[in-house]
Amino acid sequence: MLKRVFYSLLVLVGLLLLTVLGLDRWMSWKTAPYIYDELQDLPYRQVGVVLGTAKYYRKGVINQYYRYRIQGALNAYNSGKVNYLLLSGDNALQSYYEPITMRKDLIAAGVDPADIVLDYAGFRTLDSIVRTRKVFDTNDFIIITQRFHCERALFIALHMGIQAQCYRGTFTQKYADSAPARIWRPL
Repeated sequence: MLKRVFYSLLVLVGLLLLTVLGLDRWMSWKTAPYIYDELQDLPYRQVGVVLGTAKYYRKGVINQYYRYRIQGALNAYNSGKVNYLLLSGDNALQSYYEPITMRKDLIAAGVDPADIVLDYAGFRTLDSIVRTRKVFDTNDFIIITQRFHCERALFIALHMGIQAQCYRGTFTQKYADSAPARIWRPL
């Protein structure tokens, strides 16, 4: 009896894992046509949405995801692929201003301050995508982030009827970008 319960649970866990991995692959397949790796292939859109992340890790080391998002935004802006940058991020704590930090770095790199718009309520990907449409009245834009984040953001956009593309630029593929890391990170 105990053996039967054990094997039933094992099969159930196996099916659950296959379902999660299958959904991840399906989401990747569904969003792949809207993700651009090369700047020259990226279509023009008036607005580029840069999804926020912390500039530094806790130990004061620069966050590579932040660095590559800023570089991706600069590449898209300087090449004329976008005219404006909407910087969406968390602003919940007085000591933690993702949009303002991104703005300072982009201005220091030569972006005209008049071409930067800040979204202080982009607490998560869903908020950033929905607010771009509802608050900033933009339905066709380029998302600038890493590939795994592109997939999630585009999946949300497609579900909401938003016409978005994503530029993943020259981002490196790290462990955190892999499907197993995304599955187990919340646990």
